[in-house]
Amino acid sequence: MPNKQNDQRKNVIEVLNKARSMELYAIIQYMNQHYGLDDADYGKLASEVKKVAIEEMKHAEAFAERIKDIDGEPTTEIDGKPVRGQAVEKVFPFDADVEADTLVKYNEFMKICRDNNDSVSATLFEKIIVDEQKHFNYFDDTNTHISKLGNSFLARMTGGSAD
Repeated sequence: MPNKQNDQRKNVIEVLNKARSMELYAIIQYMNQHYGLDDADYGKLASEVKKVAIEEMKHAEAFAERIKDIDGEPTTEIDGKPVRGQAVEKVFPFDADVEADTLVKYNEFMKICRDNNDSVSATLFEKIIVDEQKHFNYFDDTNTHISKLGNSFLARMTGGSAD
């Protein structure tokens, strides 16, 4: 007879690994965009995208640590193939969509953790959801500025270092 606790643990590890895979994708996607924005001399935008990528690295590590805590093996698989060579006008709506999708999924994953009696993992998702909402807001707001203000906004974002 299957052990209910074991099944619950497997369900939680599955969503934690899915989230980790999503974070690994975001890291690669955002760092690639950071390099492209920096090369195009949009240092201020590149710097902000880099900051988000670093926050995603912390999320990936937090998910891995939780997976290890409950005797799972953290995935190294990336959830999707990063898109390269995006124009500045394409970066921010793309990233806003990535974050919007992440918010939906992480809320579902948090519920799965609760349903499987793992409040620690649910709380981890709850904390990370706050960061993901901030990321979404930044990407969405920046996209709005680019859409409404166009080149005058982008001109203010040029120069400077991405560091």
